[in-house]
Order: sequence, then structure tokens, then C-alpha cells
Amino acid sequence: MSLAIFDLDNTLLSIDSDHAWGEFLLEQGAVDPVAYREANDRFMADYEAGTLDIRAFLEVALAPLAENSPEQLAAWHQQFMASRIEPHILPKGEELLARHRSRGDTLLIITATNRFITGPIAERLGVDDLIATEPEVVDGRYTGRVTGTPSYRDGKVTRLQAWLSDKDLMLDNAWFYSDSHNDLALLELVEHPVAVDPDPTLREVAEGRNWRIISLRE
Repeated sequence: MSLAIFDLDNTLLSIDSDHAWGEFLLEQGAVDPVAYREANDRFMADYEAGTLDIRAFLEVALAPLAENSPEQLAAWHQQFMASRIEPHILPKGEELLARHRSRGDTLLIITATNRFITGPIAERLGVDDLIATEPEVVDGRYTGRVTGTPSYRDGKVTRLQAWLSDKDLMLDNAWFYSDSHNDLALLELVEHPVAVDPDPTLREVAEGRNWRIISLRE
């Protein structure tokens, strides 16, 4: 029995849920159609290049949570799950989760995308434990600010170490599945790093280090 850790976006999903949520908000007319689209696409490109300013991104990404009521956000998210997420859940990803589950492994999703977006996705995938960037909530409403360390790049390691301490768990014999070079710090920590449909940078590193490379899309 060991810990099986999974990235979410472009790993268990065939899309980036953060960027897809931005596109969904644009479809709803909930954000500025020009400025928000430009920012959403620019931040996505920065993420892929490994140059994302996570704080600057979150200032933009979390603003719509603060600008809309919890009821409106819940209704939108239900639509988002049906139209944007469900079609992009990878069946082979669900099979991989099931294999680890059947072995008695502890399943954990760790993602830079915020908990508002990813909490229902993890629930849909049957994964109880989730480390995600945490939007601040005061008196039942989002403030547009982040609380704690965003779970991005080295922040994933920081958040995972705190989670392990809280759960009294160890990383011995742990697995981590990810598509992104942004997750190299965490991939280097585990005994079983697995590159999943990796981006070019991660593929080069994985090949050089003889890490396992798999596809959940083919």
C-alpha cells in the first residue's frame, strides 16, 4: 500500500480546467470579452513556458469568484462540469485510478488550479484527498485573494509535505503522475515518477532519467 499522487490538468483530464473555466466565463458573458481572454491565453502560455507569475495569475483568475454570488457560481460550475469537464475525463485515467484504488493505495490529486474549480472534479473522479490552490472565503463569499501557499511548482512540494505531516504519512514507494515540467520538483521526490503524455521539456527529462512515460490518451 502506497501513496499515488496525480496531477489533474492534461493528466487525468485532456484539458486544462483553469483555462477552460476562463473560456466558460467568457461564454457566459461574465468577464470582459477582450481583456480577460487576452489574460487567460497569456497566462496559459506563460504556464506552458514555465514562466507563470502565479500571484499575478491568481489576482485575475480569482476575481470572478469575488464578483459573483455563491449561488451563481454553483450554477455555473454545474454547467461547466457537464459541458467542459465530463467530455474531457480520460477513461484510461479513470482506469489508472481504479488500479491504484484496488491495490489499497491512498489516492491524492495535487493541482495548481484552485479548489473551487477542482473540488467537484476530484469528487467526480472518486478521489477524496485534494491539494489545490485555496481561494480565501470570508462570511461565505470569495474575496478574490488566495490563502496559504499556491500549489504550483515548488509550492506543490511545500503543500504536500504539510499534508503528509498532517496525515502522518510518508513518501516511501510513492507514485506521481504528471504531464508538466512545472512538476519536476515533485517528480524528483517520489520513488515512482511517471510522465503522462508529457510536454516536450518533461519528455526530454524523463527520457534522460529513464522515468516511465505513458499515455492516457492513446
